[in-house]
Amino acid sequence: MTRWLWRLVLLALLAAAAAGGGAAWWVNQPLALSDDTVELSIAQGELPRDIAAGWVRAGVQAPAWALYQWFRWSGDAKRIRAGSYEIGAGTTPRTLLAKMVRGDETLATVRLIEGWTFRQFRAELAKADALKPTTAAMSDAQIMEAIGAAGQAPEGRFHPDTYAYSKGSSDLAVLRRAHRAMQQRLAEAWAARAAELPLRTPDEALILASIVEKETGQAADRGRVAAVFINRLRIGMPLQTDPTVIYGLGETFDGNLRKRDLLADTPFNTYTRPGLPPTPIAMPGEASLRAALRPQDSKALYFVARGDGSSEFSDTLAEHNRAVNKYQRGR
Repeated sequence: MTRWLWRLVLLALLAAAAAGGGAAWWVNQPLALSDDTVELSIAQGELPRDIAAGWVRAGVQAPAWALYQWFRWSGDAKRIRAGSYEIGAGTTPRTLLAKMVRGDETLATVRLIEGWTFRQFRAELAKADALKPTTAAMSDAQIMEAIGAAGQAPEGRFHPDTYAYSKGSSDLAVLRRAHRAMQQRLAEAWAARAAELPLRTPDEALILASIVEKETGQAADRGRVAAVFINRLRIGMPLQTDPTVIYGLGETFDGNLRKRDLLADTPFNTYTRPGLPPTPIAMPGEASLRAALRPQDSKALYFVARGDGSSEFSDTLAEHNRAVNKYQRGR
């Protein structure tokens, strides 16, 4: 049978298959693949003919024109959705088309951790699987402008979570989603805040939440850690929290916080400056947002690490000094 005759026969079979006839043998036969799995990313607006050719280039061992004719005769060619797809053994022309029409994509994920800085966030995005590094040459300010938040400092403005994305997507898309998610969660937490907090704006709540995130060793202590800082803000006592000092040191911090660091004045040194630092110091999770805005009922003004991840809380300086001697100095 010549190639052109075979094409005519196949077209007739495809037409019958699309109409539900019994000659749909080819569209129900497993496609031969060049590997165990074959992947293809389909761009928005890509033509069915090009999609068929793309599958063949990717490793589907079938005539591109045959796949294209099946897409056409099925009546679903215009319903194929953009995205990243992966097929394996047993995939037929019929199931391949159905997968693309459903938008049954193969997604990759990137996880953003509570307590990370924006620098760590960018580093994770840069090494994420099949994520287009659109922001690689952009400054932090340019990134914020690109996601519609021009003039806003990026630190703490992105919600830590696991984000799924289509392979080949831009890292800007993940950034936009994480930024919107944090805006939403901050608004929800602010709306449910406790009465008479010494926090004037949602931004101040976000800054405090980032400190709580960095200072909490065990989840059970989070509400009391938040209460300590809220109590200090109420009476005008310096927050005196090491993580803000470390953040202010930036990349010069070598892992050893020294007394001279606590005395060196920077906008983030809460030993030398009263109140909250100018921006968040990390990405707080939802639990820290809630704790900052609904802290536990406590009079504590101090806490010290016990060495097991938990903290000892004290209402007075005398109690705190005893706790420091016990847990830090071993007296």
